[in-house]
Amino acid sequence: MKIHAGVNGRSAAVGAGVLALAMAGLTACGSDNNSSSSSSGGSSSTSSAAGGSTGSSSSSGSSSANIACANGTLTAQGSTAQQAALNKFVKDYQTKCGNSTNVSYNGTGSGPGVTAFTNKQADFAGSDFPLAASQQPAADQRCGSGSKALSVGTIPGVIAVMYNIPNVSKLNLSASTLAKIFNSKITKWNDAAIAQENPGVNLPDLTIQTFHRSDGSGTSYNFSNYLNKTAASDFPAAANKQWPGSGGQGQQGSKGVAQAVQSTSGGIGYAEVSYATSNHLNTANIGNAAGKFVPLTIPNAANFLNKAKVDTTGGNYLFNFDYTYSADDAYPAVLVTYEIVCSTGNESSKLPELKGFLGYLASDGAQSQLPNLGYVSLSSDQESAVAAIYSGLS
Repeated sequence: MKIHAGVNGRSAAVGAGVLALAMAGLTACGSDNNSSSSSSGGSSSTSSAAGGSTGSSSSSGSSSANIACANGTLTAQGSTAQQAALNKFVKDYQTKCGNSTNVSYNGTGSGPGVTAFTNKQADFAGSDFPLAASQQPAADQRCGSGSKALSVGTIPGVIAVMYNIPNVSKLNLSASTLAKIFNSKITKWNDAAIAQENPGVNLPDLTIQTFHRSDGSGTSYNFSNYLNKTAASDFPAAANKQWPGSGGQGQQGSKGVAQAVQSTSGGIGYAEVSYATSNHLNTANIGNAAGKFVPLTIPNAANFLNKAKVDTTGGNYLFNFDYTYSADDAYPAVLVTYEIVCSTGNESSKLPELKGFLGYLASDGAQSQLPNLGYVSLSSDQESAVAAIYSGLS
């Protein structure tokens, strides 16, 4: 079943209940539950064709048909948002290609991933935001004289506002109210502003405990961007990979945020939906620019992503979100994970495997699996455009 961000021909409706069932297997997919090989406390996915699988199931025939095998070893790190997807796709690739192929992906966070790539400690990096203008020169230099580091949007995802309030299973939170919560302007769950948005809900006189990422994070960047673009007067800070809000407690990685919310009565935090599901946390319906409360579902996220404008300047593939889009079925807290990779200047010994694995990420065989892993697929046209970028690496 495939939910496309840009076309309707192959789209299918996945309701919240179906999403929950589909997401129930994410722990088996290694959704940030693996031991870390990084000092930054991230999670890693390294599997071989012989065993040690971190995926949830073997590759389907259609998935395997999209894989171009090559021998060698690739090392990558970065975004925890794409961790569950990468766990599955690493397994797919290695199951098809055999013991002479090895791919490892360490979920250290977007910031550390870009740093590792720039320092030639990773063959590519995953980041929930494209390279910033200040990062581009060093990344280009890493690729070699005359080369350019590309930011290629490949795996769209959904940010959940997850909460732990006893006996409250449904919650509406506008962007304005969320901004005040995360800036410590609203400190009790029975605050009048929250009560007004949740008529009939018995909200407790309980202190709100907010949790955010302490590390450089594309999830922080995208969630703060949603708040700033939708409720600027209450969240004036511009989007930043280092959480720009005031107050709250920082936690390492999305896994740390989710576990802190899960263990704290009154807790609230943000993370990719897979972490909310694997920690059995409720997620809020969040407000769009028109003040409508939109439930978190894959189709609703796809509807919002469908309105993003794609910028291909400089060979990149960048998504610019339209936060003014206010349809009832368009969930506005989304992100896209970018693969950061050299356009030219890649090591010749690694180039076939690099093109093969990244090409698989952009193929229908991989993209069609994303909704059942808690993500949104690229449209068919977007798949083709991204695949062409990866095919042209040299």
